[in-house]
Amino acid sequence: MNASLLALAAIALWGSLAPLGVSLGHVPPFLLTGVGLVIGSGIGLVLSRGRVSEWKVPAPTLALGVYGLFGFHFLLFIALRHAPPVQANLVNYLWPLGIVLMAPLFLPGMRLRALHVAAALLGFAGAALAILGGRDAGSDMGGWAWGYLPAMASAFVWASYSLMTRRVPPFPNAAIGLFGLVSGLLSLLCHALLEPSVTLSAHDWQLLAALGLGPLGGAFYLWDAALKRGDARTIGVLSFLTPLLSTLGLLWIRGEWPSASVALAAAMIVGAAILGSRAKP
Repeated sequence: MNASLLALAAIALWGSLAPLGVSLGHVPPFLLTGVGLVIGSGIGLVLSRGRVSEWKVPAPTLALGVYGLFGFHFLLFIALRHAPPVQANLVNYLWPLGIVLMAPLFLPGMRLRALHVAAALLGFAGAALAILGGRDAGSDMGGWAWGYLPAMASAFVWASYSLMTRRVPPFPNAAIGLFGLVSGLLSLLCHALLEPSVTLSAHDWQLLAALGLGPLGGAFYLWDAALKRGDARTIGVLSFLTPLLSTLGLLWIRGEWPSASVALAAAMIVGAAILGSRAKP
């Protein structure tokens, strides 16, 4: 399958991450991250057809996988709890810009073209407009919240993880399941040691299953396949569609309609994706 289509499929799943995270806001973040990642790791077993050999990777590669999957989602869920969710989402979605602009730093022989920079800036402007346009009418930014710090950190973690997967020895796509399993078990251990125990309802488990199979599961495998087949800069530009989908999801669970600014943001984001896809390697 084409790398751009794989990336778009992952992006579609990630569009549900923030809405699901907010809907599960009463679940402790380590528990939320752990359960979601363990469920998502099961997809790797299906892809490997039970062949454990496809889960064997060098220790540095496994460490990178845990850094990306555990670090990014734990920081994001912390941010969504300690800063206004819509604005925290904006800060977190600096990661597509990071992928585009940091690619030459992490990937030897890769240059940043003027069209990549223009597309990245246009895409980020559209993402900002989409998120800010989703605020309640008459509300303000709410001032500085310390939750913006983990949101910034999560953006750096995912951008650097996505680029560094191209620097390690090649590994099977199914090995993403090992990354998710180790990260999930680490999260559950942290929950047992640091967080109060909670009772989850049947509805909570349904949302956690959706989280694990979608944005904390299937999206990882699609994203890994896209990065291995395509240009990281172009894929980074396409990623600006994620905040638009995420914002629409947040508006939906809050019972609001998208504003005119969100429609304008959609045009800017799609334009950025088209512009970036036309840039020469």
